[in-house]
Amino acid sequence: MPIEAVIFDWGGTLTPWHPIDLVKQWQVFAQVYSGDDPDAGAELAARMFEAERAAWGRLKETGASARLSELFEAVGVHSDHPGHDAARVAYEEFWEPHTCLDPDVPVVFEGLRERGIRVGVLSNTIWTRDYHRGLFERDGILHLIDGDVYSSEIPWVKPHPEAFGAALSAVGATDPSACVYVGDRVYEDVHGSQRVGMRAVHVPHSDIPLDQQVPVEVTPDGTAHRLLDVLDLVDGWA
Repeated sequence: MPIEAVIFDWGGTLTPWHPIDLVKQWQVFAQVYSGDDPDAGAELAARMFEAERAAWGRLKETGASARLSELFEAVGVHSDHPGHDAARVAYEEFWEPHTCLDPDVPVVFEGLRERGIRVGVLSNTIWTRDYHRGLFERDGILHLIDGDVYSSEIPWVKPHPEAFGAALSAVGATDPSACVYVGDRVYEDVHGSQRVGMRAVHVPHSDIPLDQQVPVEVTPDGTAHRLLDVLDLVDGWA
């Protein structure tokens, strides 16, 4: 059966995996937001970190998605606060080096489209669609994406079937068995996509923290030790 679409995870798949100090991101935001009060900044950073951890914890419990705006609301951060805009800029600057694109991505996306295969993105994220699409535009690949879905704009996160259904709809796919999902996480990406009838390609180079892992017995349909391997796998299936 011809492959209709290949849909990719973002963090750790389209971006190379590396450790990130998740406490530091909120310290950067909170110190700018709180201005001249370092104690208030430290206290706010701690609450923001706990709020984010609780939000991601829902992935294991209910599969419900979360949004950055909800996290801000939960800790009392307001968009009309004098320090909000500058703090948001500092937060995004912190993440800038961690959003770099894997150098294989343009070649893979162009190769898929040359084969008549649509390209999609499905990401578990608290960030907005505009933010992610801004990153893709920065890296010159936005025009190569046929459909993209971010959990921040839908009720569910991967591995919920509705998340994959939304991604399939976004790329105009009609048959999950003719579609492939590529990701670095076994539970969210491999298990989740196979459960809806897609082929799953595992990118096994991410050192997923133990507290983010969910044990599951699955075998991917293919393994990509680098993203260029996706083209060979697709050619074999086609």
